[in-house]
Amino acid sequence: MWPVFFSFASMAKKVLFVCLGNICRSPMAHGLLRAEIERRGLDIEVDSCGTSNFHSGEAPDSRARAKMKEKGISINDLRSRPLSIPDYREFDHILVMDTENFNNAKSLAPDAKSASKVKLFLDYTGVKGASVPDPYYGSEDGFEHVYHMLREATNGFLNSI
Repeated sequence: MWPVFFSFASMAKKVLFVCLGNICRSPMAHGLLRAEIERRGLDIEVDSCGTSNFHSGEAPDSRARAKMKEKGISINDLRSRPLSIPDYREFDHILVMDTENFNNAKSLAPDAKSASKVKLFLDYTGVKGASVPDPYYGSEDGFEHVYHMLREATNGFLNSI
């Protein structure tokens, strides 16, 4: 019998982050994961979207861009887009920021297998069922708080795969 060799580094994964408008939380998570993938030399594709089309085609919120720039990460190239049915086939992991959008993403899934890909992102911090608060209507301090939550979840996610 011949030995079987697996190379996990060559097994590309595709990750999709989801929030409501795709201008604050999910692009911040997108930028964090993209930076950490590069730092670790991993083969993972990442994208982000929203369960609404409120901001379709728009750049991330200026406060989100400023916070990420402050942390040495650019998200200026990202543009908002809505979650679509093909996303459920294309992505291995659909990581959602809060329970309302989690429920929306699950209900939009075309089948049970697709719905099983949808997870709350903060579950990777060990805090099950928690939501990343939407900083859009708050002060700039909210973006700092969200950044730290997303950073912790990013490390937890990467360590789990």
